[in-house]
Amino acid sequence: MGINETLGQYSELFMLLAGVAYTVAFISFTIDLARSSKTTKAVEARSAAAARVPVLAGAGASAGMGGSSGPEGLAERPAAAKSSGGGGLTADDSMRYGGERRVVARVAVALTVLAAVIHGVGVVTRGIAAARVPWGNMYEFCTTGGLIVTVVFLLVLTRRDLRFLGTFVVGLSLIMLIAAETAFQTPVGHLVPALQSYWLVIHVSVAVFSAGLFTLTFAMSVLQLLQSRRTTALAAGKPDRMPFMRQVPSALSLENLAYRINTIGFVTWTFTLMFGALWAEKAWGRFWGWDTKEVWTFVIWVVYAGYLHARATRGWTGTRAAWLSIVGYLCVVFNFTIVNVFFSGLHSYAGLPS
Repeated sequence: MGINETLGQYSELFMLLAGVAYTVAFISFTIDLARSSKTTKAVEARSAAAARVPVLAGAGASAGMGGSSGPEGLAERPAAAKSSGGGGLTADDSMRYGGERRVVARVAVALTVLAAVIHGVGVVTRGIAAARVPWGNMYEFCTTGGLIVTVVFLLVLTRRDLRFLGTFVVGLSLIMLIAAETAFQTPVGHLVPALQSYWLVIHVSVAVFSAGLFTLTFAMSVLQLLQSRRTTALAAGKPDRMPFMRQVPSALSLENLAYRINTIGFVTWTFTLMFGALWAEKAWGRFWGWDTKEVWTFVIWVVYAGYLHARATRGWTGTRAAWLSIVGYLCVVFNFTIVNVFFSGLHSYAGLPS
């Protein structure tokens, strides 16, 4: 079948519109974090002030009746502060939706859905224009990968209130679109012979889905480190320098959820490695040849296997687990960008256009 260049141009227009929608959604998520943290801080201040009144009144009455006001009065104050202020240091660890109406957050989610729909139309029209699946080069992988990241995020939003991740996830999707349009721009064209296989659909789709899961856990691990540092500073009596983190659950809750998602991502990445080997045997007559791309795919598998093993059996929790998760994602990014662009090998056709 021939190439439909007109439809390919429409696809690029849809990508541009999706980028605009992502930008507005990114700004909305950022505003929501700023406004929500400011509102929460004000509510906590009013609650703390109200909680002090009965404590002081009780102390005064006790003194007037000849009772002791010192230890009892002082003992009640920390409890009041903890219930009104300390409990609001982070969001609900269950990550369930509460009764609070966050209008800006809802607008941000709606804009993200709109951006994903437009983005999806752009990916589909690219595929129709090329008469094949739209992930045959870096441009198509970035655009499809950004869409999958957003879709995975929206799917998880149906079960958990992860809107605090919106700024980071939408920002990463936007970066992938910008990279596709600026660094990896490739006209619509046919696949090279080595990619003309049904294994392209199987292998790459699983790889992209895995990368989407790892993107979520990367964002969670970064927030885990920030939340852990913030909690330690607050416990030491230092001022809250990251008030936007009030909308983010505790570091432990982020770590536990990231661990569960990374477990799923590790399983799907295992299938990515297996399907790649099967495709290599069909295309080149061997399952493994130590090609640069193959090596880094295996390196990613080893890093996440080490992460799961260290956390489950060696007690590597907290900061160490977060850094391992971040290192794993950096390996994913390195594999899909630097390896494709700068390293020669049998997978070089997946890089920049010639």
